Amino acid sequence: MKKNYIGYIVLIALALLLLNSSLYILDETQQVIVTQFGKPVGQPRTAPGLHFKTPFIHKVQYFDKRFLEWDGDRNQVPTKDKKFIFVDTYARWEITDPLQFFIRLRDERSAQSRLDDILDGETRNAVASNELLDIVRSSNRDPEITEDFMEEIEVLDDIAVGRSAIEKIILQKANERTIDLGVRILDFRFKRMNYVDEVRDRVFDRMISERNRIADQFRSEGQGEARKIEGNKERDLAQIQSEAFREAEEIKGRADAEATRIYASAYNKNRQSVDLYKFLRTMESFEKSMDEKTSLIISTNSEFFKYLNKLN
Repeated sequence: MKKNYIGYIVLIALALLLLNSSLYILDETQQVIVTQFGKPVGQPRTAPGLHFKTPFIHKVQYFDKRFLEWDGDRNQVPTKDKKFIFVDTYARWEITDPLQFFIRLRDERSAQSRLDDILDGETRNAVASNELLDIVRSSNRDPEITEDFMEEIEVLDDIAVGRSAIEKIILQKANERTIDLGVRILDFRFKRMNYVDEVRDRVFDRMISERNRIADQFRSEGQGEARKIEGNKERDLAQIQSEAFREAEEIKGRADAEATRIYASAYNKNRQSVDLYKFLRTMESFEKSMDEKTSLIISTNSEFFKYLNKLN
């Protein structure tokens, strides 16, 4: 009885193993090629779901059905006008014929290597066949002038092809070479372009020189404006001082006139008060003009002598 159980278990295990090797599940993002002893059998299968195959004889090769990424290497390439630049590119591609893809390339790793040869080669040919302006610009347009100093910038030369057109040319020629590979390149773009080091240094030096020229122009205009402001300040200051001096003199004149009027009025009203005032003023003059070491030689007709004589 136990032997029968063991036999049943073995049969069930064999049946499950046979069933497992006969079935495979295809995801909606995948497509497969069924091979027998390394050679493809039948047509590619792209419909998602549960599929059958001959157990132990057939093998399933899975391929991605989604858009795939290709990232090119950074290569140094000369342009038509002998400008050496570094070009960095990228592209998107897909497997359109899994059977042809398997026959020619076998797997995605081989496909990436083949695309390296095709796209890098077409990129070199396109860059070498066009001038630098055509590679970095897509259209002819006048530079936008946002500052006055930019009015002196020279008008840009017109381009004959343009960057977008060159990318399309590379894409078209690359697809012509991938028809028999079972793949299609969907999009191709220049990711980055830059001068080689020595050319970039010269470009930077020229840019620095141009910016220094513009800075010198600004400084010169600023210094001229500063001198103009300084001149206006000196002129306004002199005018203000002149008017202030004139007004001060007028005030002094009015004050002296008022003082004279008050002296005359007091003199006319009270002669005795006037004598007292003259005496006090003379004494103030003595106090300010003489000290212990002062010697005076005065006339007998002077006011000083008159008061001194009265003191004696």
